[in-house]
Amino acid sequence: MGKTIAQINEKIRSGAAVVVTAEEMADVVADQGPAAAAQRVDVVTTGTFGPMCSSGAFLCMGHHDPRTKFHKAWLNNVPAYCGLAAVDVYIGAAQVADDDPLNKVFPGKFRYGGGHVIEDLVSGKEVNLRVVAHGTDCYPGTGFEGTIRLADLNQAVLVNPRNAYQNYNVAVNRDKDRTIYTYMGALRPRMGNANYCCAGQLSPLMNDPLYRTIGIGTRVFLGGGVGYVYWEGTQHNPSAPRTEGGVPKSPAGTLALCGDLKGMRRDWLRGVSMRGYGTTLAVGVGVPIPILDEDMARYTGVRDEDIVTQVVDYSTDYGQPSKSQGPLGEVTYAQLRSGRIRIDGREVPTAGLSSYHRARAIAAELKDWIEARRFLLVEPVAPLPGSDSGQTLRPLKLGTLQTE
Repeated sequence: MGKTIAQINEKIRSGAAVVVTAEEMADVVADQGPAAAAQRVDVVTTGTFGPMCSSGAFLCMGHHDPRTKFHKAWLNNVPAYCGLAAVDVYIGAAQVADDDPLNKVFPGKFRYGGGHVIEDLVSGKEVNLRVVAHGTDCYPGTGFEGTIRLADLNQAVLVNPRNAYQNYNVAVNRDKDRTIYTYMGALRPRMGNANYCCAGQLSPLMNDPLYRTIGIGTRVFLGGGVGYVYWEGTQHNPSAPRTEGGVPKSPAGTLALCGDLKGMRRDWLRGVSMRGYGTTLAVGVGVPIPILDEDMARYTGVRDEDIVTQVVDYSTDYGQPSKSQGPLGEVTYAQLRSGRIRIDGREVPTAGLSSYHRARAIAAELKDWIEARRFLLVEPVAPLPGSDSGQTLRPLKLGTLQTE
């Protein structure tokens, strides 16, 4: 007989819920089997911490005297989007400062961007705000400059259209001579390194591969505070090929997340500079998985050796996709975490852009919250599109660009 989220919440309130991390659950399932594990365990906590470029924050500044309708705004010289109401802006993690030389001296260092602004705000630091406006009868101000702190803002909401990717490629570079600089880090020529970015067996969507319990409204750990799934993430691709256990073999599902930035912490929101590429934000995400039945126990018993992903040559598949020959091979996360994989008959050293150590810490902290009765589960109001939905990621097709 299965359990419901309401029943699990009653056990959390009474202090009787059994909560384990995804690492611990793998051992429970291996030792006792999924049926016994489902009877024993109520919640499995997951975690991931790594760069998530599709992140940002809506900030409501409050009204200045004289009232001003923002036309352009900068936070520590990083442009913020002002096409909203008068004093609301959106600062994107990947937006770089206006005076950044970019890649004029290649590879650029990209020292400061929107992700760093968000980190500074949650750190309690002062941030310079500069505004330009055109003036109206109801908003006569034409601009101002000053400093703000997160505590000064009416609202500050972290709104991330795409986080917690369900699996991702391993990036290598087969070019013979040139190091390439990508969102997967620097890739040395002749497959000098292989970079990956996923927490494997700890990652949220690896533990609910078919989105049975994670949906719109799910309550999560976000940036050290509380957040929610508000929609499927952009590039959500549930129709990706899967193993017999339901785990996707390539990039698949994503989550759109939001939460109160004022309740978050610098430990779990960190600005990142990607040499030769740009700026981003490292985000900590943890999702509680309710163990409703034997199938959910089986899914949460997944181990790194059960999860495979594709090795992709970024010198062609991303730089020159017309020359792509497809994935170079398939590896497990156990192989990736061992430090070396074998591709084309040679050993290649691996490095993770996401931190397994910090993913483990997120799962442990979320477990503590639940055991302390500070965090209850939320029944999703709607499911995410699943593998049977027919939804897939479609590339944008444009005609040939005409130039004079």
